[in-house]
Amino acid sequence: MNPEQNNEHELRQKLNRETGKIEWSELQRHFARGVVITVNSELDLIDIALKFTHDDDDEIDHWLSSGQLKRADDDDARQWQNNSTVFWAVVIAPWVLVQAQSRHRKIDIKQTDL
Repeated sequence: MNPEQNNEHELRQKLNRETGKIEWSELQRHFARGVVITVNSELDLIDIALKFTHDDDDEIDHWLSSGQLKRADDDDARQWQNNSTVFWAVVIAPWVLVQAQSRHRKIDIKQTDL
């Protein structure tokens, strides 16, 4: 593994360790600040966090225009409040990237992420 790949691997591990569950009640203050970005369930939260870390504007803009990423809005907040939604979240300052946790969805940590 070359040094660049090693750094990327270490960053992925760090982001994985910093990812955690958060309830809507804890997320509300971040929503009020306008810094919550929702990540479509089809995308990998850690991959998205890496793109934000690297300021990969082209890829981020692509996901934003396709609707796979979006800034949380009032409709999201109402739904999350009504459903007591729990999220997987990671902070890439100033953003809080969130992915609603499905009641039946299991997050698999890849062996390579450990």
